Amino acid sequence: MFRTKSVEQSILDTEEPEHALKKSLSALDLTVFGVGVIIGTGIFVLTGKVAKETAGPATALAFVAAAVVCALAALCYAEFASTVPVAGSAYTFSYTSLGELVAWIIGWDLVLEFALGTAVVAVGWSGYVRSLMDNVDWTMPQALSGPDAAEGFGFDLLAFALVLVLTVILVVGMKLSARVTSVVVAIKVGVVLMVIVAGLFFIRAENYKPFIPPAEPQPAGSGWDAPLVQLIFGYEPTNFGVMGIFTAASIVFFAFLGFDVVATAAEETKLPQRDMPRGILGSLIICTVLYVAVSIVVTGMQHYSELSVSAPLADAFKATGHPFYAGLISFGAAVGLTTVCMILLLGQTRVFFAMSRDGLLPRFFSRTHPRFRTPYRPTILLGVLIAVIAGFTSIDELATLVNIGTLFAFVVVALGVLVLRRTRPDLHRAFRTPWVPVLPAASVAASVWLMLNLPAETWLRFGAWMALGVVIYFVYGRSHSRMAREGR
Repeated sequence: MFRTKSVEQSILDTEEPEHALKKSLSALDLTVFGVGVIIGTGIFVLTGKVAKETAGPATALAFVAAAVVCALAALCYAEFASTVPVAGSAYTFSYTSLGELVAWIIGWDLVLEFALGTAVVAVGWSGYVRSLMDNVDWTMPQALSGPDAAEGFGFDLLAFALVLVLTVILVVGMKLSARVTSVVVAIKVGVVLMVIVAGLFFIRAENYKPFIPPAEPQPAGSGWDAPLVQLIFGYEPTNFGVMGIFTAASIVFFAFLGFDVVATAAEETKLPQRDMPRGILGSLIICTVLYVAVSIVVTGMQHYSELSVSAPLADAFKATGHPFYAGLISFGAAVGLTTVCMILLLGQTRVFFAMSRDGLLPRFFSRTHPRFRTPYRPTILLGVLIAVIAGFTSIDELATLVNIGTLFAFVVVALGVLVLRRTRPDLHRAFRTPWVPVLPAASVAASVWLMLNLPAETWLRFGAWMALGVVIYFVYGRSHSRMAREGR
């Protein structure tokens, strides 16, 4: 259960012709992927919610605090991705350092994270598109607008179609995916910059007073809805005040989710030892700057107590008498979610492919397309399944599973860095995480703290999914593992 796969063997597996992925990505492509998946609903929605309910104008500091937590994990990811440039991200990293059972668990976790993330984003994209259609008097039938909009049977045709189209793009090739992403990210970043520049002209200094509002008790949760930290330790988070900034950071942290997806494309990168750290850290830095700038502008345009929770950026421009900008923001949000959906789907298929190549899932799924050199079988399978989930399911309550899954991956990767430094000090590391073991330990502590701030019911659902994964491992994966066959 705790047998590890050597780094050398992991890299050697990528050279088998029928299981090899095409190397076509550069540092710029990786950075664009990172920015494309990070900038999503977080910057368009969370800013208003956090400012109004938790941190006030100090929301900018909450984004900085959340970025520090992500940066700790990003430095650990960068070392692994440059040392073990193999598809699978945290799954592959844990296989080379912590053992097969841990690798299976984290791979199973990532499958859930990326699948639900893709479906949630597809449903959100559908909502933005329907809103834009309403502006020009085009209306989707309620039966085709999703379960939430329909009184009886509901099928979200737009979300279903989006996932299928993106599946085709990913099958055709990574370079095409990178080109599509580059165009869409350029539009999305352009809209964000427009918000920043245009909003500067409508800032009023009095809206920043007080910059850190006085602390007040946060409404206590009840039962399984309460944060786990409250049930275990009796800790009661506060709204506003200095501690409110850290409470807000645990919320806006989820606006940064996605930079770890960049690591899943390590095997398809031309120079992974050099370009993976640049792509991971570069995308995180760019998005942090944009997030902080947007939060400063929006809290300066409108007093934090008056901000909208559902569409703060668009409504702030409406409040200042500029509905044209509000329409552009809605358009940017709809376009931006396209890349988020595609890159999450990309991440899941690469993890699934890596697990299949190792025999923990049927090897049938590890064959690459003879022409496009992409893992077309898992891409088609997962694309169709996620399209159906997005079309038929209202999964708002399951969205927090994406968050806990990502944080769990952060913990495993940080621990993996510590273990591999001790067991394989001879490995060439093109990028080295600084201040080991202090920095990885800090990454583990920060991630666990944010996990404890999630509702207890999220932990129960996550535990049930993990338990199912362990059963599948002992029934199938342990005996079919490639390392088990080679041992026999």
